[in-house]
Amino acid sequence: MPVVHKITEMNWAGNYHYRAGVVHHPSSEDELRALVAASGAVRALGSRHSFNAVADSEVLVSLDRLATKTIIDSAAMTATVSGGTPYGVLAQNLARHGFALHNLASLPHITVAGAIATATHGSGDGNKNLASAVVGLRFIDAQGNTRTVNRAHTADFAGYVVGLGALGIVTEVTLAIEPAFKVAQHVYRGVPWEQVLADYDAVTGRAYSVSLFTDWRGDAVGQVWFKQRLGDGRTTDFPAQLLGGSAALVNIHPVPGVLAVNCTEQLGTPGPWEDRLAHFRRDYLPSSGAEIQSEWFVGREHAVAAINALRARSAEISSVLQVSEIRSVAADDLWLSPSYGRDSVAFHFTWFRDQRAVDAAVGVVEEILAPFTARPHWGKAFNAGAPELAPLYPRFADFLVLAARVDPSGKFRNQFLDRTVFAR
Repeated sequence: MPVVHKITEMNWAGNYHYRAGVVHHPSSEDELRALVAASGAVRALGSRHSFNAVADSEVLVSLDRLATKTIIDSAAMTATVSGGTPYGVLAQNLARHGFALHNLASLPHITVAGAIATATHGSGDGNKNLASAVVGLRFIDAQGNTRTVNRAHTADFAGYVVGLGALGIVTEVTLAIEPAFKVAQHVYRGVPWEQVLADYDAVTGRAYSVSLFTDWRGDAVGQVWFKQRLGDGRTTDFPAQLLGGSAALVNIHPVPGVLAVNCTEQLGTPGPWEDRLAHFRRDYLPSSGAEIQSEWFVGREHAVAAINALRARSAEISSVLQVSEIRSVAADDLWLSPSYGRDSVAFHFTWFRDQRAVDAAVGVVEEILAPFTARPHWGKAFNAGAPELAPLYPRFADFLVLAARVDPSGKFRNQFLDRTVFAR
């Protein structure tokens, strides 16, 4: 029988309490299949790192007791893992055998199935989100049947990957992998906005992955993180002074005043990809969770205009803001991905955990970015509903058709999806 745990915690941030009274922890796929078949409404719960109700349901299931071994196919250059596997665990397993993923998100603690379902991403002008590496899925459908889809043979595969949990419970994910590589992380402080905006593409193209951290106030970016992939042909020149900023002399945290003990190694020291691509170390929690996060994606061609628009109204959001991060995400073909069909710039906001103030600030940011057809991150705080979101995604209607075919009874829907996807 599956283990059942009472829910005694909210989500990771503490800003949302799940409606279900218990979480089921099946130890086999057969147990999971039986549970799904017998449930009226059910969803999977991963690392609880969503900042809204996307993961909630009457019945919640955790995949943490299913096998987490990594099956590597070196001929096909793929790896297959349980959907409940944290990315940090997957990265370690791949690295032991000399392989890598193309990128990691800021946190290595998030689960594979949860991250891909919401199009979670890292950074880099040429780097697509984490879900773009998916070449196959195994999931339990509403009848409790096991189903598989893959990029090679499933015509509408691009609709399944960023599925928001609306199509079933993903038990296994097969991902494209590549040979392992090394990364050196360089951090600069106090880079003038004038230098960044004079040639934005040159700044973000300087390294494999680039992040800009700001509070939107003043004339300078607080920090610029360059993750240099060794041997990729990009510049190796990271001097003491760059773009008017100064190289950090000690490891620093993205949030000013917070100790960097949980951050990955900086100072230009080369190291394995799994210890540099994420901002935070897999053996430390990134923070206490006392925050709420939001993020919006705009087409790359609007990067400078969107930055200037946010800076112009910084007074309306900065008092609620811990830090904001700007990253690049390459275009993909996944129907509900915020980077579907367009190279994007992602504007991330880490707010203080004050729900009322955050709701107001989110409204301001949505207003600022609306002219740039901004798409929100599905797992973070935003106000838009289906009427506003549907026109932003060319394949939105196709996803509705797919969901109606795969889950006609709506077993995997919830209040969040009814508001943001299925509302008529």
